[in-house]
Amino acid sequence: MHKPITQLMRVSGIASLLALAACGDTAVEQALMGGGAGAAGALVLDGNVATGAVVGAAANVAYCQKYPSRC
Repeated sequence: MHKPITQLMRVSGIASLLALAACGDTAVEQALMGGGAGAAGALVLDGNVATGAVVGAAANVAYCQKYPSRC
């Protein structure tokens, strides 16, 4: 695959994951959703899946706790 196409696919994947990340009614749901999005993002970017899951979970919970009306 050509590099610009691969890069476009990665950016598109990340954008769609970010759109899905900020959901969940409880902190547990927010952590699970964020963790899933972080893990998937790490897969798209060829990164460490476990690290992506931890960062995604923490980021989504922090975001939803700070801005509950947006979750």
